[in-house]
Amino acid sequence: MSIDMAAGAVTGSTRPGILDGIRVLDFTAMMSGPYCTRLMADLGAEVIKVEPPEGDHIRLRPPLRHGRSAYFAQLNAGKSSIALDLKRPEARNLIYELVPHCDVLVENYRPGVMQRLALDYEAVAKLNPKLVYCSISGFGQEGSWSGRSAYAPVLHATSGYDMANLDYQEGDIARPLKNGIFIADVLGGSTAFGAIQAALFRTLKTGQGEYVDVSLLDAMVSMLVYECQEAQFPAERRRPLYRPTQASDGFLLVAPVSQNNFEALARGVGHPEWISDVRFATSSAREHHWSELMNLLDDWAASRTAAECEAVLTKVGVPCSQYRTIHETMTLPPIQERGVLEEIDDGAGPMHIPNPAFRFAHSAAHVRNKVPALGEDGPGLLQRLLGLTPQAIATLRADKVLRGVEEQAVAAAE
Repeated sequence: MSIDMAAGAVTGSTRPGILDGIRVLDFTAMMSGPYCTRLMADLGAEVIKVEPPEGDHIRLRPPLRHGRSAYFAQLNAGKSSIALDLKRPEARNLIYELVPHCDVLVENYRPGVMQRLALDYEAVAKLNPKLVYCSISGFGQEGSWSGRSAYAPVLHATSGYDMANLDYQEGDIARPLKNGIFIADVLGGSTAFGAIQAALFRTLKTGQGEYVDVSLLDAMVSMLVYECQEAQFPAERRRPLYRPTQASDGFLLVAPVSQNNFEALARGVGHPEWISDVRFATSSAREHHWSELMNLLDDWAASRTAAECEAVLTKVGVPCSQYRTIHETMTLPPIQERGVLEEIDDGAGPMHIPNPAFRFAHSAAHVRNKVPALGEDGPGLLQRLLGLTPQAIATLRADKVLRGVEEQAVAAAE
């Protein structure tokens, strides 16, 4: 199955980006931080990814093509890379010199790491009082849990998300469900992205910088809107749950939320008598008899394909969808028509990466066609921003302060 770009996609947009001229020092790795800073790169910010000599661990994560990680590419497209051994004072001195040239610093180390490196907010804000400094961590920068190691699946378990999801399942399921989708990282990265924009607005108004403390656990708890309130004020009865309706060849999800939706559903499936049925006539009655309604819907769908069911219900305005794989979703008309997938080349060949979920009328918001090799931009950045000579850069390389630089990048700097 091929994936084609739509004619109306934003590929190659020449419109300015809202963050054009903003420079970001990016001390993030893995997923939450890189997700945040990639959104900034999509809006035109110059994002300088500061990597350790061995690089971001995601560089080694599959899917791999010719030694390059497509996973890494999606999270880090549009950025530059400089590889420094931050344990060396010479490397930290380079950061100190870069800070006055930057507007934002983002890091997602475990709390305390940046302080031990003398790169914490208090240290660098003295060099640039207008700096917006964002720290992303599992449990926040302070408190008894701040030092705990936390990855997204751990936060799903801690936050109550996994147990809430288990409670919504039907049948004899004895343990929480497996999950390989890192909701906490994407949600936390999105939260950090929004908070940074608010802080930049404050800087624009006041001339003062800001410190942003993002907790992935906080983000997960804030996502559980109904569950958080129901935990405090238990409902008298279980709310209706949306479950798969089984068709002859698969499943679809039907969501007759409003009274109009329900009446359209009843007419669409050829059972207008459901509208006056005392079990379903009102929203309250349907809540009491939800399982019966869903069973009747199963009976209707059993002799039809999922595609046929979706077509019938969509025609009459009932919210519904077949269950699709992400590969199938990538070919859907709304994905193609909105130009969701941008084609770039990470050096291992063409690939498609999702653009931001938002669009602007007058500004560009799309993934940029650049995925940095480890440290490839270091010499050029040091020369352009700090005025270092080729000889000084060569000395940094020889002393293994500046690492991971490809030979062509060194030649370009010289």
